[in-house]
Amino acid sequence: MPGASVERVEISRSALVHNIREFRRIVGRKRLFLAVVKANAYGHGLVETSAIAVAEGVDWLGVNSVEEGVALRDAGIGVPVLVLGYAPLGVLEEAADRDLRLTVYNRETVRRLAALAARSGRTVRLHVKVETGTWRQGVVPKDLAAFVRDIRKHQGLVVEGLSSHFANIEDTTKHDYPRLQLECYRTACRELEAAGVSVPMKHMSCTASTILFQEPEFNLARVGIGLYGLWPSKETYLSSVLEKAEPPSLRPVLSWKARIAQIKKVPTGAFIGYGCTYRTTRPTVLAVIPVGYYDGYDRRLSNAAHVLVKGRRAPVRGRVAMDFFMADVTDIPGVKLEDEATLLGADGRERIAAEDLASLAGTIGYEVLARINPLIPRVVV
Repeated sequence: MPGASVERVEISRSALVHNIREFRRIVGRKRLFLAVVKANAYGHGLVETSAIAVAEGVDWLGVNSVEEGVALRDAGIGVPVLVLGYAPLGVLEEAADRDLRLTVYNRETVRRLAALAARSGRTVRLHVKVETGTWRQGVVPKDLAAFVRDIRKHQGLVVEGLSSHFANIEDTTKHDYPRLQLECYRTACRELEAAGVSVPMKHMSCTASTILFQEPEFNLARVGIGLYGLWPSKETYLSSVLEKAEPPSLRPVLSWKARIAQIKKVPTGAFIGYGCTYRTTRPTVLAVIPVGYYDGYDRRLSNAAHVLVKGRRAPVRGRVAMDFFMADVTDIPGVKLEDEATLLGADGRERIAAEDLASLAGTIGYEVLARINPLIPRVVV
């Protein structure tokens, strides 16, 4: 592992391109394809991932914050960028300056943007989020027509899209609730049209719904976790198998690797790490790995996870600390200082998947990836 860093995250260009093409096959050419790259592209590296996606023909990018959108513009990425999260009032001018689309649902945001557009002569494109049952962001349907009409009164503000978000499409094979949300969204669209308000872009999808639902009224597909080679859940995969002749083939994009910082011989009966939570039962060889929960390697993986060294599994021994943890390499001959340990990804025939670590930590693959410290170098391979 060349370079000065003790760890790095490798991004497989070929795997990412493969996944994009799989979803383009599903989305088709009649709908726009938005790659969700929020949360540092789910831990994969915002700029690195976005550059590959745009080169592969993705039409739009979706971020959580204005800061993420600005970072894309600073990197020379010029495709439409939609801010899916909340844009604080203090950054609206910068968002307009950098031609970022904004998701709106607060009247005060609209008032500030209207004043900004009038003062500067800029056009600001907005996507109104409608509440359909997640009860997070969004305008409730009964207020939607008035909210959109209020925006359209202001010169310089354009309602480009109407969006929503599914609450429970991934964690079940029964899709009654998302169907109710779909109907709520459709009703909102019909009521807008009846009020004489037309919105050109309609979008509600995530990875799971892009795979499972092919709704003709949507003309923008938002795809997130699937681009990075993870299924949203086992239930989504099962639903896809049951309902589709050809579910997408997904390839994991990210690998996480570190240099071994020390090889240590430990006697029988020695306590390993903080809290003395593991005691050796034989003469043991430990690999000290300079990664910890600060880096995003979850403390709940203590005495539970494995890493890969020379293509073999080495169990984590003792607690994961802030900057270090130890792995047992007693049964792996020839391990030496600065050999590579794979925390996530493949080595030889073995693989450690994000879902494996998520299961051990009591969480989901999304969190395992998104929590990898953004300061760790991302390297496209």
